[in-house]
Amino acid sequence: MPILALSGHPDEAMLDYLLGLASGRRVLYVPTAGMEEPGSTLSWYERLRGRAELTHLHFFPYPPADLRDLTLSHDVVLVAGGNTANALAIWRTHGYDAVLREAWESGVLLAGWSAGAICWFEAAVTDSFGPQLVGMRDGLGFLAGSACPHYDGEAFRRPRYAELVRNGFPAGIAIDDDVGVRFEGTELAEVVTSRARATAYRVSSDGEEPLEARLLS
Repeated sequence: MPILALSGHPDEAMLDYLLGLASGRRVLYVPTAGMEEPGSTLSWYERLRGRAELTHLHFFPYPPADLRDLTLSHDVVLVAGGNTANALAIWRTHGYDAVLREAWESGVLLAGWSAGAICWFEAAVTDSFGPQLVGMRDGLGFLAGSACPHYDGEAFRRPRYAELVRNGFPAGIAIDDDVGVRFEGTELAEVVTSRARATAYRVSSDGEEPLEARLLS
């Protein structure tokens, strides 16, 4: 039941790490949050050529009839960044939230960056509703607590997350860009980074606590 939450588009070191976690090379790319932009989908076919067997899942104009079987036949579900709230709404409309949970419980690696990292948590800090960051409490809930990506990439993230948590928002994990947080089941297993001094943090009403991160080579 692995989940890999990434802050920022994965570079080559992080992509190698991601593929190394999977039980096979069948990757399902889900760009719902990014409006299923064709160029993004094509870029992933090019990037993974010769390294993985890629299939993409689009919900427009409508999802495939074999949505469940398609998902469960893959080793990795890779969720793109974008608008978290919109992606969650679309998935729930088509019952894909339940499919993702079944895939996770079956051992499929769930991975993604930005929106594709925070969607797995109960709550998240998001700009889905406009430039002002808000605390969203209706994530998929596979992982307890909250998450905030781009912690060192956008200056307003750190103070806003701290403010939200002080005011009763669930405590959780903040993730610097170029960092991956791996969970096995619901337990944090490892923090990895492809950039020196970047890491993840436990954030609570008492403040933040940096987590030890392994630097990928």
